[in-house]
Amino acid sequence: MTMTDVPLNLLRRHLLLGGAALALPTAAIAQSAPRAGTLKVAFLGLDTADPHRHTGSIAVQQVFVETLTSIADDGTVKPFLASSWEISPDGKRYTFTIREGVRFHNGRLLTAEDVRANAVRVRDQVRGGWLSTPMKLVEALEAPDARTFVMTMKEPYGPLLNLLSELWIVAPESEGWAQTIRQPIGTGPFRFGRWQPNVSFHAPAFAQYWQPGLPRAEAVEFSLRDDSDLSLALRAGDLHIARVGYDKLASVRADPALEVQFMKDTTWWFWSFNNRNPRAPFNDIRVRQAVAYMLDKPAFMRFVAGDAGVVTNQMAAPGQFFWDKAMHDADAHATPNEDRARALLREAGVNPASTPCRIVSWQSPYTEIAGQAMRKLGFQVEHLALDDIGAQRRLGQYDWDLAPFASGPRADIFLRFVRMMSDGPNPGLWGGTRDAEFDRLVDGAVAAVDLDERRRLYLAAWQRAMDKYYTVVIGHAPEPIVNRREVSGYSPGFTWGQHRVDGGLAFAALGARG
Repeated sequence: MTMTDVPLNLLRRHLLLGGAALALPTAAIAQSAPRAGTLKVAFLGLDTADPHRHTGSIAVQQVFVETLTSIADDGTVKPFLASSWEISPDGKRYTFTIREGVRFHNGRLLTAEDVRANAVRVRDQVRGGWLSTPMKLVEALEAPDARTFVMTMKEPYGPLLNLLSELWIVAPESEGWAQTIRQPIGTGPFRFGRWQPNVSFHAPAFAQYWQPGLPRAEAVEFSLRDDSDLSLALRAGDLHIARVGYDKLASVRADPALEVQFMKDTTWWFWSFNNRNPRAPFNDIRVRQAVAYMLDKPAFMRFVAGDAGVVTNQMAAPGQFFWDKAMHDADAHATPNEDRARALLREAGVNPASTPCRIVSWQSPYTEIAGQAMRKLGFQVEHLALDDIGAQRRLGQYDWDLAPFASGPRADIFLRFVRMMSDGPNPGLWGGTRDAEFDRLVDGAVAAVDLDERRRLYLAAWQRAMDKYYTVVIGHAPEPIVNRREVSGYSPGFTWGQHRVDGGLAFAALGARG
């Protein structure tokens, strides 16, 4: 059976039920023309030069490293460095054909052995990363010839093709390969250039890039500064493309020089409790319920996302395959209930006036809502609003009580569930949950060949998380991305990644539109 451009949710059902081969679809490739200009952009930061050790900063690194598969604009899985693949009928053996003519930035041709070396490195050297769970299930990694890479799993693993869109391929001769890569040699449309942490990253075009006519710009420069209002730089022409806050959309739309687009998947907001080392009284489920009843979800989502926000109680957004309407309709916290919150505190014997509540968050305006709600209940609030690195470190100390955060689009729903698993990456955002039954349900979901069974197990895991009040989901919204109108060919993707097989920064060009 041959598969091309299959929707994300249906793809895994078909592929796990039988062998399949995918061919690169015909795409509108940019017209060959002289490269011109430097694209100046701002999305998320760059936390490491080692693509295998990132903590979520995929917006930058995807321009200089690529993967076997790509999540396209519509959420489908498409071939990238692999030109096709076949899956055995039992769903365990994946055979990838490596694309011909792909060169690393040092000029050397990509081979299947390079892909195998990267998979081995991630399996053996990276702990707690995005691919840690599937790599534990790998039985064999083989490269029988220069264009064939074979990955054999111990059991079926539904999200694998999607997750391989985040297994970045780096030349093994890259500096620091044995420990932490410092100068990655990738295959992307732009090369790893000058990196000033928390300031900027400059990536020049790769002249031997394998997609004809790409990239269209001479270079791309990322601003890595933690600027709260990027709309000012967009208006001034200091940036060409950037993420902006929902609160700036009205003024941005009023500027004829700017264009608003939205990412294809959603960001979701939530309040997490400390599950690893909870302090009294926040280890009492009645107190957690009381906090949840103080959440005004509709007002919160209007504040963070305006008309784009939707209220729900699940990791998946309304309308997506892994979202459940009955679970949504049963949300006890869809609207606030202060009287019920106070009654629960009395029932638990808690006097908020003598009870400290430590909140850890990013330096984002929406996090103040958590502090306001807790103060309204009478708690003695200490709010630590930190930058990204500081917040991650403090979360990992587990000396806090409540953490209001958000998490962005992911290539597969598993990448949301995995962060609540006992051995998941960056567990602090969800309070460091350790729940063997939750883990068992998620493991069962990813091993399920039948898509409906996978959905049932994911929903059972999420129902358990809700019943335990590990975290309380508030709602979802797509992130707005703004570009100046002299930029052509650019559109946001399904995730934060800024390079994919059918779009992104490689397709963007500067100059007046025709």
